[in-house]
Amino acid sequence: MQQRQLGRDGPLVSALGLGCMGMSAFYGHRDDRESIATLHAALDAGVNLIDTADMYGPHTNEELVGRAIADRRDRVFLATKFGVVLDPSDPHARGVDGRPEYVRRAVEGSLRRLGVDHIDLYYQHRIDPAVPIDDTVGAMADLVREGKVRYLGLSEAAPDTLRRAQAVHPIAALQMEYSLWTRDAEEGHLATCRELGIGFVAYSPLGRGFLSGAIRSPEDFEADDYRRHNPRFQGDNFHRNLELVDQVHDLAREKGVSASQLALAWVLARGEDVVPLFGTKRRHYLNDNLGALDVALSADEVARLDAIFPPHAAAGERYGAEGMASVGR
Repeated sequence: MQQRQLGRDGPLVSALGLGCMGMSAFYGHRDDRESIATLHAALDAGVNLIDTADMYGPHTNEELVGRAIADRRDRVFLATKFGVVLDPSDPHARGVDGRPEYVRRAVEGSLRRLGVDHIDLYYQHRIDPAVPIDDTVGAMADLVREGKVRYLGLSEAAPDTLRRAQAVHPIAALQMEYSLWTRDAEEGHLATCRELGIGFVAYSPLGRGFLSGAIRSPEDFEADDYRRHNPRFQGDNFHRNLELVDQVHDLAREKGVSASQLALAWVLARGEDVVPLFGTKRRHYLNDNLGALDVALSADEVARLDAIFPPHAAAGERYGAEGMASVGR
């Protein structure tokens, strides 16, 4: 398995990571047996970066990952996240909590559910505008000193927030959505990470599955799939984006690879400091995605993909209004 370093002085991880969110939440029905088999197959293939969060489920995804890695902890670089707080009485309502006392409560819960004595990479999932980032990262740094966490990360943080956090404690990685159809990271985030020596973990590198080309209609989603309510998958936005994805498919067929492999190869080609984090709950898609590591893109092919999906080409915001308000803080 190819490896990449998270940041200037950070750890080596597999060049592709496995995001586990969809195994337990947001993307329709769950099949824990197949999900665990997929996790095991990923580890057997050399994927060691395994990513979850306490709000996936909530909590059930960490429990699932904990069961899957119980007898193979030494093969896992385990990442989880805290800070998004769900309202049990309203599944659509959520808040953000970055208070130091919450940081400590959150990590104890994650350690318990994951069944581990330390977390390799602990992210603040969303920045709390009511709490100075210095205070939140200061509390996270205490966890490093206590041996409960090895490295710290932030998710969807603004460049200025990264700078302030880095001044408190080294940040190993920024996790942010990044793909052909979501290129916001190119507006200062990647440059700031490189300046500060922070690694970049790209989540949803396949555009929440859309870039695979398998989704041809909004009706392809299960009734409880959250993508039914995502702006990019609705009405005219869906059809406009499908036209762009079909052009990616044409290039993939010409090259003799799958559309997913082509889209992942594009993210991999953005720099040796970028680690794509794809999500899947099925072994079939895992194996296809890993094939992206063998796909080399020429300068002409990169240019053609950039022409299909220049920045802001995708129709619709990547989240609804509430979600967009929580990113870039």
